[in-house]
Amino acid sequence: MSQPSALRLVVLDDYQRAASRFGRWDTIPGDVSVESIEDHIDDRAELAGRLADADVVVAMRERTTIDAPLLDMLPALRLLVTTGPTNAAIDVAAAVERGVVVCGTGGYVTPTSELTWALILAAARRVPNEHAAIRAGGWQHTIGTELAGRTLGLLGLGRIGQLVARVGIAFGMHVIAWSEHLDPELARSVGVTAVERSELFERSDVLSIHLVLSERSVGAVGERELAMMKPTSILVNTSRGPIVDERALVAAVRDRRIATAALDVFDAEPLSGDHPLRQLDNVVLTPHLGYVTDGLYRLFYDEIAEDVAAWVRGAPVRIVPMPSG
Repeated sequence: MSQPSALRLVVLDDYQRAASRFGRWDTIPGDVSVESIEDHIDDRAELAGRLADADVVVAMRERTTIDAPLLDMLPALRLLVTTGPTNAAIDVAAAVERGVVVCGTGGYVTPTSELTWALILAAARRVPNEHAAIRAGGWQHTIGTELAGRTLGLLGLGRIGQLVARVGIAFGMHVIAWSEHLDPELARSVGVTAVERSELFERSDVLSIHLVLSERSVGAVGERELAMMKPTSILVNTSRGPIVDERALVAAVRDRRIATAALDVFDAEPLSGDHPLRQLDNVVLTPHLGYVTDGLYRLFYDEIAEDVAAWVRGAPVRIVPMPSG
């Protein structure tokens, strides 16, 4: 009697080779073959070739789009696991239609709020510029901006926004916020003043974005909104790139219509080598590190293994819900 073939599991976009470090693959029943793809593959045909005969694919957040055309090229795929409870880059409905189970993991938001403050402080005190200068033999080239007494504006006051607000208050900042359905009582309960949308852009010395990416939030910060901002202001985005009109932002920063942008997220990731943002000395850039911490990776990979093991046993857990509407 022939032995069943090994379950083939492929981890996408494993930039830091984390799958071998954190993955508890030996907890999955049966014979499992694990492969990591350590680079990002944009070409759909090439990606489908790398995933040929894969039974299980693991997606790291929204690094790779998994849509109906790609799924049609993966007839062997039976389980798709994403880090986080949802993933905007996965067409869950298309997967389910093709008999693919989609599972997620838990997560927590403190790493992103912490990185938000790393970017705010780096931009306000010109840390990247001075770091580069001192390594080149220089000393004190810039004049930073203190935060105490300034206004921190939050576009969105969900779980991450509230954590960011608390730190702003600790720094002695005035914190204001707007979102489409913001509850003024909720804002007051965390020491934040709810304001009108235009007032948010006009008053903020630091504007930090914390909206969920959706059809309504794409382009929420565009040329009009950037024109409302102070020429001394700092814009910070650790949410999702498309919430900000990237072309309008490049122009605003390049022309010094705002002072600085500090960005962890972009329209297309990884950021292309010739992208104009890479050339601007008043922009602070990080490569979507908001959730990239050892603690969160450990949680992700523990629960990835649990998801696969539960599916192998015939009782999937943490199934990602179908989109509403």
